[in-house]
Amino acid sequence: MDDFDLELDEMELVSAAAGYYYYNCVTKQPCLSISPSGSGFLMEVLNGDDDFCREMLRMDKHVFHKLCDNLRNRGMLRDTAGVMIEEQLAIFLNIVGHNERNRVIQERFQHSGETISRHFNNVLKAIKSLSREFLQPAPTSTPPEILASNRFYPYFKDCIGVIDGMHIPAHVPAKDQSRFRNKRGDLSQNVLAACTFDLQFIFIYPGWEGSAADSRVLRAVLDDPDQNFPEIPEGKYYLVDMGYSNMEGFIAPYQGVRYNLHEYRGANHLPRNAKELFNHRQASLRNVIQRSFDVLKARFPILKLAPQYAFHTQRDIVIAACVLHNLIRREEINDWLFNGIDGVLVEDLSDLDDHPDMQLALPINGQIASSLRDSIAASMWDDFINKWDEW
Repeated sequence: MDDFDLELDEMELVSAAAGYYYYNCVTKQPCLSISPSGSGFLMEVLNGDDDFCREMLRMDKHVFHKLCDNLRNRGMLRDTAGVMIEEQLAIFLNIVGHNERNRVIQERFQHSGETISRHFNNVLKAIKSLSREFLQPAPTSTPPEILASNRFYPYFKDCIGVIDGMHIPAHVPAKDQSRFRNKRGDLSQNVLAACTFDLQFIFIYPGWEGSAADSRVLRAVLDDPDQNFPEIPEGKYYLVDMGYSNMEGFIAPYQGVRYNLHEYRGANHLPRNAKELFNHRQASLRNVIQRSFDVLKARFPILKLAPQYAFHTQRDIVIAACVLHNLIRREEINDWLFNGIDGVLVEDLSDLDDHPDMQLALPINGQIASSLRDSIAASMWDDFINKWDEW
């Protein structure tokens, strides 16, 4: 073979290589329009099995894409030269959905620690800014979950939601630890939460010290107009547990009477009087907020451990998690975590306050609430005794 043939072969190889490069990098489009830099893992997730996507992103694919479009169209997040919005959101969801450390996410997404941290904080800020849109006051009409049950309707027809405290493990400096240590001896932030009967959060107020009583946190919110607690329509009320005072707008169980659901099991499970019947049904209806808490923590395990972030970031993570919780509830009726808790009564293990601060309820407000509670209890007891056996 002469030199001319060798030169021709080399030219053919160069031409073939150029053609191959053009086909793969110019004419051949990827399945997803995501920057190839560091996005291999995300493309694997979005092009893969639905269950794998749910596991990694904590939501269904169509919900993820809709959220990305929302953030992009509103200008809340922007694509960068190296990281598209889809990958920014995936980084955030991997952190809060698996409580992963920065170095793990660096390896997974092939970005520097600074890039991971920057996009985490940008996404956190963007999702938190959606709180006014997704944390909405409850409808004033009787909830369908109450209308559908003769155990609850018409007795609780004016109930619009449930309120309780949720303790989230907290990472705080040594000088603050005594204030954040709750009654179980753990460091936590006390989060005031209100939810509807379809498991959506209405109001979230994180950041209180773990030592603060639930009733104290509620009173602080009600006394501060800047907290924007939804106005309670006249005649309407929330259900609360033993840690709160029975007062206008907030109906608590009877003190000194069986209340927790586990107390109504076994041989003596039937209620013996109107107060016990009221407490059992109030606890059964109020259980919806414990189910909401369970779904929230199952989806975002970062809420089960104290993350190594500044406290204001820990507080914002709670708000963002609740926003995503509501978004998923609205966009995917068959979400696997919500379906798994549907109709299930869960044990109420969160109560750290057994006795409310009675000074928080004004005498007149307390009398109005007591009269309403007595009226409800008498009505349901009369029906229970004279009309039907279900309780």
